[in-house]
Amino acid sequence: MADVILAIDQGGQSTRAIAYDADGRQLGDASEEVSTEHPAPGRYEQDPELLVRSVRSVVTRLLETLPDHAVPVGAGLATQRSSAVCWDRETGQPLSPILSWRDRRNAAWLRSLDLDPIRVHRVTGLRSSPHYGAAKLRWCLDHIPAVSAAMNQGRLVFGPMASFLIYRMTRERTLAADPVNASRTLLMDIGSCSWSERMLDEFGISQELLPPVATGETLLGTLDLDGPAIPLRLCTGDQAAALFAGGQPDPSLALVNAGTGAFALQKADWPNGEQRLLTSVIRAVDRHLEFALEGTVNGAATALEAEAENLGVDNWRSLLGAAAKSDQIPVFLNGYSGLGSPWWQESFPSGYEGPGSPAARLTAVMESIVFMLQVNLAAIRHRVPSQTGIRLGGGLSRLDGLCQRLADLSRLPVERPAQTEATARGLAWLAFRHERDWSLPGARIFEPRANTVLDGRFERWQLAMDRVLGRDNV
Repeated sequence: MADVILAIDQGGQSTRAIAYDADGRQLGDASEEVSTEHPAPGRYEQDPELLVRSVRSVVTRLLETLPDHAVPVGAGLATQRSSAVCWDRETGQPLSPILSWRDRRNAAWLRSLDLDPIRVHRVTGLRSSPHYGAAKLRWCLDHIPAVSAAMNQGRLVFGPMASFLIYRMTRERTLAADPVNASRTLLMDIGSCSWSERMLDEFGISQELLPPVATGETLLGTLDLDGPAIPLRLCTGDQAAALFAGGQPDPSLALVNAGTGAFALQKADWPNGEQRLLTSVIRAVDRHLEFALEGTVNGAATALEAEAENLGVDNWRSLLGAAAKSDQIPVFLNGYSGLGSPWWQESFPSGYEGPGSPAARLTAVMESIVFMLQVNLAAIRHRVPSQTGIRLGGGLSRLDGLCQRLADLSRLPVERPAQTEATARGLAWLAFRHERDWSLPGARIFEPRANTVLDGRFERWQLAMDRVLGRDNV
């Protein structure tokens, strides 16, 4: 008999469940697409009930396909870290949509608080940004009557989307916030791994509205499914889990996980102090936290998909190689979902500088992702000079052109594992709670090459960014 962990990955475009054995071998998977609504500029929402149903569906289907010798001994859950929702603590019914991590509807209100950015970063590891949970809770309290009514009646719970899924997916109706997702609310003190009284006061939020912060080793309950009792051993964030896809993270490797957004992370010992980047919680054992420096690119696959639609291109992946060897590629200023690190602009105009065919323009969008990643990787390397290579995962890592450009521009080898699914694999390794080597076999290495044409476009892109931002590039 083989012990198996079910890794449940709830992402922006799909919900997946993948079974792994203790050696990291994949034994089965199931997935289901989910939608994100975009009702107005800056607003991105998901249906809470749809996500609950999708999790139940993929887990049930996965269990039906597992071989007889595979015995599920536990499950792990990874979610989009900064998505948040309000619900009724008595009935479990959602009182708001899930406000996606991309949502920035309360940006103007947040600016009006004029928070001290140094103090915010020191306490939370984050920037004062509408992408994080606190501003979303305030918006729900101020604009959704059912939310304010539930608060007045003592029935309101607000938390990361992960907390809502834990509550709805466990037989015990467990009310808890794991430290990784809790840290993305702007309300958790990363020094004490607890809700911050100071930040709660800044936002006018009562701690009673929030689930308690659970330690990293707390059993979160039992999955509420027909069939065998499967304990939920772990909940964490998608990008944090991805760092552990090969087991214990190599401190000399930066991880780039490129999907809906693109995120660059490198493990570091208490890296707080780098104001342009995030200090991200990646793991909690009891109340001991592990950290990474993180850079964020908000518009990755979302930018490519939207620009392909604008250009009338059905299959954008097939076109991306067509202009690869052409010098006639414009530069693209990518403001989809706002600029993340190190600029931190919640709104920024997207657009091309220079002419180009649809293939050339899509190549420019892809290059904009590489350019922003390079800026972030350089900022991480400034703080963690041990960076000697990059491991690339996520859906966009299948684009050879993106991988090679990142190697050329960073002057570092880029490793793309044969298995590009990083989040679920890292989640399973963490849920097994062992230190076994889960090295990723069959990786393709993209060695850096001299690419003066790409270097020239990167310089043009930087100058264009400086001009639009009205200040020197960071």
